[in-house]
Amino acid sequence: MFLKKTIPIVFFSILLISFSANFVNAESVPYWVKNTALWYGEGVISEGEFLNMIKFLIENDIIEIENDSLSENFNEDIIIPNGNSDVSSSSFYFPLNLETSKGTLVTWVNEDSVPHTVQSQDEYGKVIALFNSAPLSTGDRFEFTFEESGVYNYFCSFHPWRVGVVTVK
Repeated sequence: MFLKKTIPIVFFSILLISFSANFVNAESVPYWVKNTALWYGEGVISEGEFLNMIKFLIENDIIEIENDSLSENFNEDIIIPNGNSDVSSSSFYFPLNLETSKGTLVTWVNEDSVPHTVQSQDEYGKVIALFNSAPLSTGDRFEFTFEESGVYNYFCSFHPWRVGVVTVK
């Protein structure tokens, strides 16, 4: 078990350090960093110490991770839970404020026993034409991809006391 876990980490570390060596001045890399992968592989240091070294390299711009490799589109769900139509219910959208990244496909899923809509609003509560669903019956889904950073308010036109927010960073 130890070897199964250790070999990929050591291999990744050596690759990470090897690839970054082309972009880094050797004098800028502390001696302890150069040997951390070896020490971790030999069991001299803990996994936590090894991960702290990787964190050090990234935070000090010794290793740069290109955002393109991390910028895959993501998917997020917002659940409209059962009971959401009842004005006295404590059932809200889940999550109430979805925090996500640009390029995320957000899917609203109606799990309530009655239809709902998803209507985009401006900061004053007026409906805007950014994203607006048809009535969603139980089990129906509505999708929208957020391409721009910002705070996006929405509500259900059938149950206007139900409001939610998507925050895109």
